Amino acid sequence: MQHLSPIKELKKKLRLEALGRRDALVPEFRIEASMRIADFGLAAISLEPGAIVSGFWPIRSEVDLRPLLFGLRERGARLCLPAIIDKQTILFRELVRGAPMIDTGFGTVGPPVEAPVLDPTLMLVPLAAFDVRGHRIGYGAGYYDRAIAHLQIKGVNPRLIGVAFDCQQVETVPDEPHDVPLEAILTESGLRHFS
Repeated sequence: MQHLSPIKELKKKLRLEALGRRDALVPEFRIEASMRIADFGLAAISLEPGAIVSGFWPIRSEVDLRPLLFGLRERGARLCLPAIIDKQTILFRELVRGAPMIDTGFGTVGPPVEAPVLDPTLMLVPLAAFDVRGHRIGYGAGYYDRAIAHLQIKGVNPRLIGVAFDCQQVETVPDEPHDVPLEAILTESGLRHFS
């Protein structure tokens, strides 16, 4: 049996605790908080014309980003959602009005295979936990870390804004060399930038 490193063990513990707090939020609170997140995001996020924004369709007890995504589209953003290609890779497929949604892995849905693949300039990043320094704990598969690294190799340095509920904050995320800190975190309390 494979043993996790102490950092991985701690991340796993923090992830499970934060997700437990998120799962405990009542649905009515999650809906209200998601609407507040959309309002704060639309008021605070500046976009260049034609910006490509990656978001995510909510699974389990996640923030519902759809009100924010559709508001950003009204401002001229092109939207895309992640699709899991294999055990290592996610790509971002364009989300257009009226297109069918298909199963894209990990319990998520997204645009079909024929949708154009886009390189996001702003990524609204899902996460399990975050700290005051802008470090995040994902769901443990590393898809976003690899996707961000892949974009950077291509010369695309997307702005990274984590989206979560306040209850997902932890004191300190143990960071590793490959971790890329977030520019900001968007919660029901507003948009907080990290230095």
